[in-house]
Amino acid sequence: MNRLYDIFQFSEDFPLIFTQANFWIFFAVAYFLFALCYKKIALRNSYLFLISLFFYYKTSGLFIGILIFSTLVDFFIGRTIYKSNHQTKRYALVATSVIINLTVLCYFKYAYFFTDSFNMLFHTNYEVVNWLAQWGNTFNDQNYFTVDKIILPVGISFYTFQTISYSVDIYRRKLKPLDSILDFGFYVSFFPQLVAGPIVRAENFVPQISQPTVITKADFDAGTFMILKGLIKKMLFADFIAMHFLDRVFDAPEMFSGFANVMAMIGYSLQIYGDFSGYTDIAIGLALLMGFKLPVNFNSPYKATNAGEFWKRWHISLSTWLRDYLYIPLGGNRQGTAASYIILAIIVLGTLYAFQNLYLVFGVLATALFIYILALYNSNVKNHINTNINLMLTMLIGGLWHGASWKFVIWGGLNGLGIVVYKYWRKISPWEANNRWYARWWKIAITLAFITFTRIYFRGESMDHIARWYNQVAYHMDWHYAWDIIVHYQMVFWVMLIGYVTHWLPQTTKDTIEGWYAKSPIPVKIGVAAVTGILCYQAFSTDFQPFIYFQF
Repeated sequence: MNRLYDIFQFSEDFPLIFTQANFWIFFAVAYFLFALCYKKIALRNSYLFLISLFFYYKTSGLFIGILIFSTLVDFFIGRTIYKSNHQTKRYALVATSVIINLTVLCYFKYAYFFTDSFNMLFHTNYEVVNWLAQWGNTFNDQNYFTVDKIILPVGISFYTFQTISYSVDIYRRKLKPLDSILDFGFYVSFFPQLVAGPIVRAENFVPQISQPTVITKADFDAGTFMILKGLIKKMLFADFIAMHFLDRVFDAPEMFSGFANVMAMIGYSLQIYGDFSGYTDIAIGLALLMGFKLPVNFNSPYKATNAGEFWKRWHISLSTWLRDYLYIPLGGNRQGTAASYIILAIIVLGTLYAFQNLYLVFGVLATALFIYILALYNSNVKNHINTNINLMLTMLIGGLWHGASWKFVIWGGLNGLGIVVYKYWRKISPWEANNRWYARWWKIAITLAFITFTRIYFRGESMDHIARWYNQVAYHMDWHYAWDIIVHYQMVFWVMLIGYVTHWLPQTTKDTIEGWYAKSPIPVKIGVAAVTGILCYQAFSTDFQPFIYFQF
């Protein structure tokens, strides 16, 4: 009885995470039951919805209520939008869907951010109270919920964007609503990609829900290959270097030389890629084993030759979502709307305040005023502003999506600035038309260096922590200790080297390797899986290493 209780009870110590053995026990049982019901579409969808709810409960506990609330709201709003022929009513309904979803997201994700920013700006002392928890405690005599803090539900950023896309796609008449709330619940909560993506677009996934399950040998081969590849990325290339080097440096940057801090940032670029793309590889593989296709989320991003290309290769489902549901509605590269200027002004002023540097604030404001005056009298300047303002705004909001802190906004702004600068640089660059291998690798190296060093605002715990890192890099490089660092952490650096080399392999080579796996007999596939499992769990630590994007 105790064992059964443990299986069905939420536990923070034993979540259903892809790198945990209990997840694979869960999936084996779930897949066996799936094999019994997959031929009946309605039964299959209902089963996958219920098993996904169980998965989310085991991952997030009572936050399952938020997922169910979002499911109910958008299911009925979507149906009403579709049935209505009155444009004003349709617009009001889709606006209601967006407002409700973003309000829930902002409450859980940004309550502290907005409150702290308000207190910092107006010198007040407001405190965050979990009103939902306080309300929940009124239903019983025991205080089940903690009211002194708001905990971020796992995956809320991902499934919120999915429910918004459903309502918006129906409003745009790209999609017919689902007839069954169980089918819609399955779309929202499909467990492989529920907590860390990829973000599934309604227009792409909803049509699959009504189709019969077809799992070909190619799907099975591709699915198992993606799972094994994802485990290697996460457990070897991400967790190993993090546990044995990166976390030590980032926890106390002043205890290590500037060289060690630089190498830690280079390693972090590999870690976050291996961690996030590893998760999505496993998610895509699991979905393929059940006959569903999820979107590609990464395309060798460190092969990018500029910042713009990088964001076409990195977290593709988020980049395209922001493009289609934010960037284009704001005016795209044609014009900046009033909303564009207002939102951008608020974000930029908040970011400047976070730096706490009056010289920087006045410098930026003076520059903005100068550009504004030029735009009044010069149509070319005005046109350049209009074509870039929405791009910058999208990147700033994309940064804020990643975390409730001004440092994430700065990170997003730096990436946006990198894209804008490149747009003008390519017009005058003597290297742009040079396609020789050395020119291409030079551009890849510059892009990787830029992306890597912007990530200190992503990895740093606070602005003070980031400043300490910069101080070590600027004043304490200590090159004479560099070789000692390399020797002492040689296993970590070998793993980093292998990780980057395999990432930069030509796509044809990667396709050939996958082809060899697909053509191999079953005993060989079992052997490959066994070796992969042994390697991964040899590198495994008893310390729980959650996926980085769970916090978003």
